[in-house]
Amino acid sequence: MIKILTDSVASIPADVAREAGIDVVTLFVNREGCEYADSEMDLDAFYADIYDMVDNIPTSSQPSQHTLEAVFEEAARAGDEVLGIFISSELSGTYEGAVRAARAVKARNIDFTYVIVDSTSCGYDEAWPVFDAVAARDAGEDLAGCAAAALRGIESTRFLFTPETLTFLQRGGRIGNAAALLGNLIQLSPVLTVSDGKADTFAKVRTRKKALDRIVTEFKKDVEQHGLKHVVVHYIGDKAPAVAWAREVVEPLIGRTVSVLPVSPVIGLHVGPAVGLAYECASALAGKISGPVQARACAS
Repeated sequence: MIKILTDSVASIPADVAREAGIDVVTLFVNREGCEYADSEMDLDAFYADIYDMVDNIPTSSQPSQHTLEAVFEEAARAGDEVLGIFISSELSGTYEGAVRAARAVKARNIDFTYVIVDSTSCGYDEAWPVFDAVAARDAGEDLAGCAAAALRGIESTRFLFTPETLTFLQRGGRIGNAAALLGNLIQLSPVLTVSDGKADTFAKVRTRKKALDRIVTEFKKDVEQHGLKHVVVHYIGDKAPAVAWAREVVEPLIGRTVSVLPVSPVIGLHVGPAVGLAYECASALAGKISGPVQARACAS
């Protein structure tokens, strides 16, 4: 059997992961001396007082080496192959930890076979390639075929989002104090994305409404050129504005219901309150990945 594994930063709801046969390794959020398993948190309850966190932003931690090795060891002893798809290696050490763990288990179980993939992203931009791998597995593909499906998915997805304020990015060291102050004063609302595994600025516009309009414009352009497979509205903080945007703008545009899902706080706390889209098209998108996507995988 092929075991498909990802991490909690992919933001896949627990019931959806169970139904799809996806195993999830959790990351952790550390707030005021308490550690919370990301995969078990009530994210809306956690985000309810996100504005109070700006002066003491919670930290996050990745799965331990022991935890990762235990996951691979269990699969090896069961005779399963593993396809692991993890948060960008530019954003977390989880991918490298998974590679080390898989190699350690392979050294003890010579017949164990695995492929570990760097998703180059987070949230549902990470999740869509996981679902592509699930579809390939369920269609009878072997491990190599499932990994190839995930790698194709990585090239075809995009995450566009806009923060409500630049303060969280400034407090987390992502931008300087002066840039944050100026940006907030002139109502600068950047459209952010992930390119080559790193957070990047897709566009800079004035006012949040214009930022949301720019996201919709780029989304429409991608869909017209490449077709649409999947889309979710993602949010950090208050769910209500995201739901309203989904119902009033995104759904009429594509003619179908769109899920509205919170982003893992492992990522969300670096950005602060935000809304955006994570979507997958039917073919590769320009600007997502440079260089051969195959280089993002490590196989036994």
